[in-house]
Amino acid sequence: MSEIAQSDASSVALTESAAKRISTLMRDEGPEAKLRVEVNGGGCSGFSYGFRFDEQVNDDDLVIRRDGAVVLVDEMSLQFLSGATIDYVEDLMAAAFKIDNPNASASCGCGTSFSI
Repeated sequence: MSEIAQSDASSVALTESAAKRISTLMRDEGPEAKLRVEVNGGGCSGFSYGFRFDEQVNDDDLVIRRDGAVVLVDEMSLQFLSGATIDYVEDLMAAAFKIDNPNASASCGCGTSFSI
């Protein structure tokens, strides 16, 4: 398990907005809950982002901490998320996590899947 500094360009960063929302969701989910962000095959553009709560921290997980939020990224997903920023955006239409991924060459209109 490795922990990263927010300034590490090859890591995954959390915005203040994302950290605040994740922290709130973690409190609602339970004392051991952490948000796991993963990349899965599938989706309209080839890969899709997955978000789920997990209490288990694996040896190969990257652990990202900010303002009370804890995010886990497994080693396989990290190769697709390296350098990405996780944000939480609220507007009149919806509220959702958004990933700004410099590795994605294209993404779908809804922002939940991408291709490399």
